[in-house]
Amino acid sequence: MRFIKTATGVEQQLTTVETAKKLGLLPEEFEKIKNILGRTPNFTELSIFSVMWSEHCSYKNSIVWLKTLPKKSARMLAEAGEENAGLVDIGDGLACSFKIESHNHPSAIEPYQGAATGVGGINRDIFTMGARPIAQLNSLRFGNIQNDKTKRLLKGVVKGIGDYGNAFGIPTVGGELYFDDCYNVNPLVNAFSAGIVEVGKTASAIAEGVGNPVFIVGSATGKDGIHGATFASEDITEASAEKLPSVQVGDPFQEKLLLEATLEVLESGCVVGMQDMGAAGITCSTSEMSAKGESGMEVWLDKVPTRQKDMVPFEILLSESQERMLIVVHKGQEDKIKAICDKWDLYCAQIGEVTDTKRLKYYMHGELVADVPAEDLVLGGGAPVYHREYREPAYFAEAQKFSIDQVAEPTGLDEYRKIAEFLASHPNICSRRWVNHQYDSMVGTATMTTNRPSDAAIVKVKGSDKAISITVDCNSRYVNANPEEGCAIAVAEAARNIVCSGGEPVAITNCLNFGNPYVPEVYWQFVGAIKGMKKACEKFETPVTGGNVSFYNQSSDEGPVFPTPTIGMLGILENKELATTLAFQNAGDLIYLVGSAQNDINSSEYLYSYHGVKLSPSPAFNLETEYQVQEATKQLIREKLVQSVHDISDGGLYIALLESAMPKNLGFDIKTDSAFRKDAYLFGESQSRIVISVAPAQQEAFESALKGRNTAFTLLGTVTTGECRIDNEAFQNTAEIKKLYDTALEKLMN
Repeated sequence: MRFIKTATGVEQQLTTVETAKKLGLLPEEFEKIKNILGRTPNFTELSIFSVMWSEHCSYKNSIVWLKTLPKKSARMLAEAGEENAGLVDIGDGLACSFKIESHNHPSAIEPYQGAATGVGGINRDIFTMGARPIAQLNSLRFGNIQNDKTKRLLKGVVKGIGDYGNAFGIPTVGGELYFDDCYNVNPLVNAFSAGIVEVGKTASAIAEGVGNPVFIVGSATGKDGIHGATFASEDITEASAEKLPSVQVGDPFQEKLLLEATLEVLESGCVVGMQDMGAAGITCSTSEMSAKGESGMEVWLDKVPTRQKDMVPFEILLSESQERMLIVVHKGQEDKIKAICDKWDLYCAQIGEVTDTKRLKYYMHGELVADVPAEDLVLGGGAPVYHREYREPAYFAEAQKFSIDQVAEPTGLDEYRKIAEFLASHPNICSRRWVNHQYDSMVGTATMTTNRPSDAAIVKVKGSDKAISITVDCNSRYVNANPEEGCAIAVAEAARNIVCSGGEPVAITNCLNFGNPYVPEVYWQFVGAIKGMKKACEKFETPVTGGNVSFYNQSSDEGPVFPTPTIGMLGILENKELATTLAFQNAGDLIYLVGSAQNDINSSEYLYSYHGVKLSPSPAFNLETEYQVQEATKQLIREKLVQSVHDISDGGLYIALLESAMPKNLGFDIKTDSAFRKDAYLFGESQSRIVISVAPAQQEAFESALKGRNTAFTLLGTVTTGECRIDNEAFQNTAEIKKLYDTALEKLMN
């Protein structure tokens, strides 16, 4: 192995195809780099290409399909994927910036910091847009909860999210938590954040204006997170733990200072462009900002504040140390940014300037250590784009063979009670109280759903009558059963949750978690999911504002995780008075099922966990029916004809009724329909169904509204005082089943 010794003491390894392979590049990619540069890259240059051409940064295996997703609407204020986060007009001169991203691999190795820095990173994406974060969600998936490893990972991740979010001062207002053996090795940790900004006061991730100074602001740069983007673009193996330095370390108090300084710097008018330093650190922010501005930069790496001695160029460039921003400032305004950063006690150093060369020239003590074209590094520029092979996996055909007749129908009330208790205490359904109590949902005093639960979190937009409604949704069991239908269901359920909470769905962000894209069966799942997302987003007019692709969520022992395209959806309540709870309000109110029951138990928790049938089709779903049910529900809420609204999802009708009854210790007295199997009626998870309670005085108007829309509905029964009755028989006591529901996760964890 050969080195070049320079006058400044910098050593540059001469690279070979073997070096490239160790950095995660393909041999043909190494040849392409040589053609771009017209020479063999040195080690620093090859390291730059390796992170920028990783799947995590370049989307080289996914972009051809991502481009097919709908990305335009009258509300969209930023081109999808072109800025740090999505930006949507919510009216009255205000916009909402929101995004979801994964931190899966870091959380698998070091759960506390992996999750904490995921929260920090997603919030930086929001305030880099100029928006002040007001709420965050998370979507978490772990392996078998009986395993000690799963409990350790869950405890670490939840504590990391709670400690960072609580200290940073942004409420965690909801999310989802699932367990399945497929996540035993590779958990999924997806973080969502939303913020509010005045239209016209946003920042763009762009570098332009020859001679404009380039500043790094925030924390000092260390050796944590080096090659983190590459680490996130490979399978989890036994050797992954050796890559602990690829996991970043977060500081929420520093992030709070950075938030306030960033917003003040933007207000000062001295900013040309700004980008958070996330994956690939300085490399990513300098290259993406330059490429967007069709400009270049000279960057002086020895000017970067570091917290470790003798860091070499590639370490400084690739470090993913947290709480850092790259800011391009109007020339002559340097003193403004320095004064603001001094006020907030942050590092603030000019590390370069904008050029018109369209090249990135990185220097160390005056010596050129890397010289690369910005455009060739980035998505949409010279980064490679692949059309991967895909084919239907063998299990898919097997799943289609399932028939409900293969499962014996339960006999007798006792067996139905046993099933009900099994589902109410199942870790995929039971209360998340053990998790939620570790999060501060009330900081900022804008959360409306902490004490008044609804299907989606509702957060007031201060200074207006509006509120936003936000949710994260994906049943990966459905997606595994049928990627196209399952992903369409994920979008539909997100929209249904927004609608049931009183909101109007307006846009989504996505976090696409899949296995290795080089495996044709995995890529088939990815392609199917994109097709399903496309058709559902077009139907609900919810364009994709951006998001994240996370491939390589698999191990050699366990194989890939279930395909998990998590949907983060934004909804708007034009008036926060439209906010609608899922909780029954009064004994004697009427309970309706809006939508049609089905003789269907496909992919339900009942079938999958209680009966142990792992292969079946996705649940019954019709996109047009779903749309009609949601439109009808919007009208009912706007006309104030409802007392509560709750969608039917995991656990079926019974769990939806129970979740509506428990908040106020009420009950229900309903009748099933003999046209359907009773287990399918109560525990099946067919889609497009909503439970609504109605005051008796509103019955006529309620039914008339649904008939006018030609929407199916059934009067199930009435709300009662603390007892659950089914088909004229006492089924359960609400207080007793609530205790089981509330404490199940705590008992499993403790």
